[in-house]
Amino acid sequence: MSKTYSELITLPTFRERFEYLKMGGSVGRDTFGHARYLNQILYKCPEWIPVRRAAILRDNACDLACPDREIPGRVLVHHIEPITKTDILERSPKLFDLENLITVSHLTHEAIHYGSFEILPDDPIIRAPNDTCPWK
Repeated sequence: MSKTYSELITLPTFRERFEYLKMGGSVGRDTFGHARYLNQILYKCPEWIPVRRAAILRDNACDLACPDREIPGRVLVHHIEPITKTDILERSPKLFDLENLITVSHLTHEAIHYGSFEILPDDPIIRAPNDTCPWK
């Protein structure tokens, strides 16, 4: 079963989107092993830069593309379907497919790969007029 951006954004809440993406890996388990340099080369290649920018613009630099979750720092672009050494070496189309990309914060990215929803910040507080004025 392939996961896609189009399917992901039909999920209304941040938590549902997180649960859709979580991988449940363990820290220290190799993903690329000694070939880690390959994905670092990928993320600096000329084909990646405009695709990364397009994903960030599409998602308004919001965590898991949730409008109420602006990413305050560096924005990461996560591959929804994990990539492999073979994908990079053979230049698989899924590397640059916007249907396979979503913007995430660093913490969300770590939680998707290795953690759980509980390590993520709570939902943002919805503000209302006069809610900061204690006598109203």
